[in-house]
Amino acid sequence: MIRTLGTTVVYAWNFIFNHEVSPLRHIPDVAIRHYVLQALGMMWAATFSIAIGSYTFLGISVIGHAVLIGALAITVATLTTASAKPEVFVRGLGRRKDGEHE
Repeated sequence: MIRTLGTTVVYAWNFIFNHEVSPLRHIPDVAIRHYVLQALGMMWAATFSIAIGSYTFLGISVIGHAVLIGALAITVATLTTASAKPEVFVRGLGRRKDGEHE
């Protein structure tokens, strides 16, 4: 049985929001049923706003993380070089020929 898009939307809407069709119909107190539906609605609203915000700022976040990782790599390379070959940081290294002094 193939449903049209319209009937699918109506069915889904009734399944969630119609208190006589929804699984929440098993809660005997209508006020509590309404409260649970409102709490679920707030949860989904917050979930979607966080998700959309995350998607919106994903590019900025990726660039920021790349900069942080790059800075970390430069720091590690500098500290490793200072430990293994400290002469790299001596001023004028490689610019003087043997036997020349300042």
